[in-house]
This record gives sequence, C-alpha cells and structure tokens, in this order.
Amino acid sequence: MRPLDPAHVRWEEIPDEPVRPGVRRRGFGTSDVLLVMNECRPGMEPRPHTHEFAQIAMIVSGEGVYHVGDVGHEVSAGSIMLIPAGVEHWIEPTGAEPVMNLDVFAPARADYGHLLEWMTAARD
Repeated sequence: MRPLDPAHVRWEEIPDEPVRPGVRRRGFGTSDVLLVMNECRPGMEPRPHTHEFAQIAMIVSGEGVYHVGDVGHEVSAGSIMLIPAGVEHWIEPTGAEPVMNLDVFAPARADYGHLLEWMTAARD
C-alpha cells in the first residue's frame, strides 16, 4: 500500500472507524469543511438524531430511505439532501448493498476532528 498523501487519496485508503454494528465512517477536510463518508450496511440499526448545524448528504451508492423530518425520501446514487439544523434525520438501507453516504459539514464538526488525524500524521 502506498503512503497516504492528503493532497491526493482514495476514500478506501483513508482509515475508517466503526460507529456501531453495520456503520463505519472516514473523513477528509480541514477546520473549514469536512467530508465524511459513511458506510451503512443493510440491517443496521437506524438512529434518528438532530444537531444544531446544517448538513448536506449525498448518496454515492446503494439504495435506501433517508428520513428528514416527517418525510422519507427514496434515495440512490446521486440523491442529495439538505438537512436543516435541528431537524431529525436518519437513513435506512433498503437494498442488498451498503449505502455509501457522503456528508458535508461547513465549518467542520469539532466532534469529528479525530477523523482528520491521519492527514496530520501523513504530513509528518
């Protein structure tokens, strides 16, 4: 495996972390903007949640229902959602393949800062 280079890397090369059974995530970005790729496997436990900042979510692959507030949206590759601050949301994979969901946070979420530690280590 080649050394990690924060200037050019593939998602699958970035270290990931388990979130809970059936969910993994990895991050790329700065303190200004953070991209988080979530892998959500069929059968995972949905976890409705809210936070006090807006989020953009894009489905890269897979199929599911992405709930935003009281509306369940059928999603697949290319679907993009804007999740307003304070609105409950969650995803449920419905197909046989994992849903790869790319979240965008600007500014970056402070509680996800650890996802970028690999970038600092790669520069050292």
